[in-house]
Amino acid sequence: MANPNLKSPLTAILSGVGEIFRQGETITPLPPSFRLDGKQCLITGANSGLGFALAVDLAKRGAKVWMACRRQIPEAGNQVAKISGSNLVEMIHLDLIDLASVDRCCEELKAKNVQIDLLFNNAAAALPASRFTKQGLEEMCQVNYLAMFYLTNQLLEKGIIPNQTYAQNGLVEPNEVPRIIFISSDTHRSSKDIDIDALGYETYDFRTAVQFYGYYKIVMNTYASELAQRLRTAEKIDVSVHTICPGPVNTNIIKEAPWLVRMLMKLLFLLFFRSPSKAAKPVVYLAAAPELNQQTDRYLHYITKKAMDERCKNPEIRQKLWEKSSALLAAAFAKKA
Repeated sequence: MANPNLKSPLTAILSGVGEIFRQGETITPLPPSFRLDGKQCLITGANSGLGFALAVDLAKRGAKVWMACRRQIPEAGNQVAKISGSNLVEMIHLDLIDLASVDRCCEELKAKNVQIDLLFNNAAAALPASRFTKQGLEEMCQVNYLAMFYLTNQLLEKGIIPNQTYAQNGLVEPNEVPRIIFISSDTHRSSKDIDIDALGYETYDFRTAVQFYGYYKIVMNTYASELAQRLRTAEKIDVSVHTICPGPVNTNIIKEAPWLVRMLMKLLFLLFFRSPSKAAKPVVYLAAAPELNQQTDRYLHYITKKAMDERCKNPEIRQKLWEKSSALLAAAFAKKA
């Protein structure tokens, strides 16, 4: 059942503000001295907001950072390099509105023999009304879920993320298990149940857009949980998969909202929401903390340990979602051909 308190942009923001003051079992973020030398990180949507803050944090720790974006190339990368003092920052074009761009991004990484240790599926869109991509799929569904599903699976299948489940490219030592981090939202708890048959073709307007934002997060979380199970055996974890809601973050995700609503939301963001750099700290913890080396399918709400909505763990829905997502991609590419 959807939470009635999260049915409009304003009530969603107020709910997010309330979450700031709720406490649970918390984690301690990694200190600035914790190093990631030799690690390669890929961050989607890294040209602004949380993705940009992650790029700066990881670069400061000595990681090689690949900023996958559709805009501000090379300006955003130059800015991250300047702030972090790192010369290990590169940008790569990725437009999740176009599935062909996902192919090109993966092909470029493969051609450069890049092996990703840490993948941050960060990019997201919040639209005021449904619209459709050139592949004929609803845009928020494609950006917030389906293109992410495709990108992650391609990185695994091509061995760009080292693994033995999908790509036979050598043993990954336990203390070097790659990690995939999904940036989610606790609005997934407000969502309706996943409608497998309608996935990719849903319609909404400004009155219901916030609900669909949460809906695509429960879809993404369900995929993340299924992926975590597929990438583990009784003997070992092949690739760790974790999910985090970074809490209410002052970003530009509401840029397409109507002007008056956008101005009000910006004011609330400025007054009450966390800065991207502060919100990045628990994300980096989830991606790099040594105590998580032998763990997978963890969920954090900012710095608080929490369980996902139990619907994300339904094995039947997880399997059906995977099959439907694969079918949608096959149909999209067949249409293009």
